[in-house]
Amino acid sequence: MSARIRSGLYFKEAVMDRFVKLVLSAALVAAVSACGEKKESVDVQKVMQEGMQKEKSMMEGAQKNVEGMEKKAAEAKEEAKK
Repeated sequence: MSARIRSGLYFKEAVMDRFVKLVLSAALVAAVSACGEKKESVDVQKVMQEGMQKEKSMMEGAQKNVEGMEKKAAEAKEEAKK
């Protein structure tokens, strides 16, 4: 093999080696950052669930208040008829 062909092969190997290292580094960075996101996403999900529970209890309370007001209005209407 001539020196030119060998140097071309070494160049391609060097480029591929750098490319592989770059891809592996990017994958490592993505994996490390994803680990932190899992914890954050769990925290976000927990906060959202708590908010949904509070909203549900508020809606139930409002519904009970409406039912109470309707009952009082019906009683007042009955008394007005008498």
